[in-house]
Amino acid sequence: MTKITNPFDIYKLLPQTNCGECTLPNCLAFSAAVIKGHKKPADCPYIKTEDKEELAGRIGIREDFSRARGEDLEKLQSLISTMDFSKKAALLGATLVSGKLAVKSLGKDFFIDTKGNVSSECHTHVWMSVPLLSYIVTSSGEDIMGRWVPFRELKDGAPMNPLFVQRGEKPLKKLIDSNSELLGDLLSMFSGVRADNNLFSSDIALTLYPLPKVPILICYWKPEGEMDSDLNIFFDASAEKHLKIEALFALGVGLVMMFEKIARKHS
Repeated sequence: MTKITNPFDIYKLLPQTNCGECTLPNCLAFSAAVIKGHKKPADCPYIKTEDKEELAGRIGIREDFSRARGEDLEKLQSLISTMDFSKKAALLGATLVSGKLAVKSLGKDFFIDTKGNVSSECHTHVWMSVPLLSYIVTSSGEDIMGRWVPFRELKDGAPMNPLFVQRGEKPLKKLIDSNSELLGDLLSMFSGVRADNNLFSSDIALTLYPLPKVPILICYWKPEGEMDSDLNIFFDASAEKHLKIEALFALGVGLVMMFEKIARKHS
């Protein structure tokens, strides 16, 4: 029987009422704690007895998420080694350079060799390498549709959306609230494009290309009167043709983590 290592598989079985009876602030936190081995399914009084018994034998404890990302990277590298780059390049919006696949990410060139090793003049890390290699393996080559949708409207995005908001949109909103020039910095550093603010009636709209055919749109609404600021991250509707939902989650959250690191450096 397949081991469960994804907290969202736990979350689907919870009441999602954030009652706090497990002593944690919400159901998402409980799901993550179960995967880490800090909580047991039985600690939630609302999971059905039969589900508790099944889960108890299927939980694959994930003590280190970074290590899991590293394991994903190794699997992807083994798949890359079987691919014909010459057939993939045009589909991905990439080029071939000295036998390596050159893929643009945020305006920078990343090179992938036939063993799945990623190199660039920029710093490379697992948070970028995993979505990049996933894109090469998964992408159907579909053209960008030009229709923006929130994460929750992507295929299988709804169950993961609360965590995407917590780890992606809320931290980025907080970052921009305290650093109003950050979006301008992202424009210049990562070949961003000012988007049409009227699309979602936002005060600021910025399009970035973390992958050639997977653009994201960041919309920010400034605080006004008693209204708090707000921020949403949108994906092109074709994104699910290029990456599975877990990789899109990792891509969005990984970008926000990188932006936080840049902001700390500059401050």
